[in-house]
Amino acid sequence: MNLAILQARMSSTRLPNKVLKKVNGKELLAYECERILKSKRIDKLIIATSDDISDDAIESFGLKNNIEVFRGSLKDVLSRYYTCAKEFKDKNKIEKLNVIRVTGDCPVIDAGIIDEVVSEFEQNNYDYVSNTLIPTYADGMDIEICTFDALKKSYENVIFESDREHVTLYIKNNEIFKKLNYTSKNDFSHLRLTVDEENDFELIKNIIENLYPNNPDFDYLDIISYLTKNPNLLYINSDIKRDEGLKKSLKKDRRI
Repeated sequence: MNLAILQARMSSTRLPNKVLKKVNGKELLAYECERILKSKRIDKLIIATSDDISDDAIESFGLKNNIEVFRGSLKDVLSRYYTCAKEFKDKNKIEKLNVIRVTGDCPVIDAGIIDEVVSEFEQNNYDYVSNTLIPTYADGMDIEICTFDALKKSYENVIFESDREHVTLYIKNNEIFKKLNYTSKNDFSHLRLTVDEENDFELIKNIIENLYPNNPDFDYLDIISYLTKNPNLLYINSDIKRDEGLKKSLKKDRRI
């Protein structure tokens, strides 16, 4: 069984409340959930937020949209993921569970790419498959899938704070896991389709406003085509570097 866990919080340091910012009257988180649920490979979607009072709004969003919400640690995101997955696995008596990780800053994520990555994982005996180990997709198309056992090993063995904050870092850096980097035919890793800062939001807002009304199912290639025809849009957020949050976390890292 494939469980997608979407991590989201309101207390983003660079762009607070970003997941519930609206475009055309609809929350970014709503767009993202809608697109994830179009996946043919996902059996269940749970939003994993924190137990901080600031995230009550995300729980309310889940209730309003009939999407299950799990609440756990604010800073220990690995614990949040593991506990969410374990409770779901135990409650439903699932013998084999795979966990798909999606982050709440990817509102235009493509269900087709999700299905490709998950399919590659299912057809082979991998512990972890992702398109982020060596990025070739635009930032914001990030998909990761791992076995529950791999997630459990991470939870039980991590020794650095960065591993607690960045859920799959231990898996990525540990040779005991069988891993695969899923690549695109064309490298668009320089593009930002994620929302970390206000300029990111402005670009995503433009994309949704121009593509969604006529084609709610617009995909990754539709976005690339739109940006190719409107190259001036690329300058909106081109100065923001990829994975800045991870780099900052590693810079101040310490053992637990």
